[in-house]
Amino acid sequence: MERNTRQRAAIRSAIERAGRPLLPAEVLQAAQVDVPGLSLATVYRGLKSLVEEGAIAPVSLPSEVTRYEVAGHHHHHHFQCLSCDRVYDVHACPGDLGRLAPPGFQVESHDLTLYGRCGPCGEVGASKSRAS
Repeated sequence: MERNTRQRAAIRSAIERAGRPLLPAEVLQAAQVDVPGLSLATVYRGLKSLVEEGAIAPVSLPSEVTRYEVAGHHHHHHFQCLSCDRVYDVHACPGDLGRLAPPGFQVESHDLTLYGRCGPCGEVGASKSRAS
C-alpha cells in the first residue's frame, strides 16, 4: 500500500509543480523524478483515483488526449501553444457568452480555448525571423 501511496503522491506533486494541465506522458516524466520505476499504466490508475477523490480535474480539449490539472480552480479557460502543444491556464473570462447564442437559446456553461504561441515559442520564432 505504501508504494501506491508514494506513486500517487508523486503523480499529484508533478501536476501541482507544473502549474498547468499535463498530458499523462508529461505526468509520467515529471513524477519519475520522485519514483524512477513509475509506469504509464500506474500513472493512468493514479490519475483516475485522484480524479475520483476530487484532487485533480480532467481538462478535455477538442481532438486531444485528456490532460489533468489541480482541482479547485475558479472558472477559467485555456491557451494551447501551436508550437510545443503545451496547455496553460487563462484566469480570465470574456463574460456572458449567452449573448452569442441564437434567440430563444439558453447557455448553461461554456469553455473557451485560445490557440497561438506561448512566450518561449514566440521568442524562438522571433529570434529565427531576426536571424534571417
